[in-house]
Amino acid sequence: MKKKIITTALLLCCFLAGFGTITNLNGKWTGLLKTDQGDEYPLLYNFTINGDQLTGTAKTPKGDMPINDGKIVGDKFTFNVLISGMEIDHSGRFYGDSVGVDISLGDAHSHATLKRVTPAP
Repeated sequence: MKKKIITTALLLCCFLAGFGTITNLNGKWTGLLKTDQGDEYPLLYNFTINGDQLTGTAKTPKGDMPINDGKIVGDKFTFNVLISGMEIDHSGRFYGDSVGVDISLGDAHSHATLKRVTPAP
């Protein structure tokens, strides 16, 4: 019985440590998206974490657009941004001092690394 309690406590601590880390994703992150055709697009996201939900905005040529369907599992996250009727899917991983994000629109896939713009609140 004692072993079960210790194991449960350790698992809970690991879960809470992971949850505390991903909350540091809060704030502004910037990067540069490079396409296979050689085009470059600046990226700017303002992430807000609330439990296992990711919200915020993405700066686009059409202005700031809301982050939709944002979900967090461990240090990984997914969300999409709707621009001119096109749903752009994002999946990423939080590394503490950077964020790796994969961006997909139909068959086109790109990867970018984001760096923090402002300190987490």
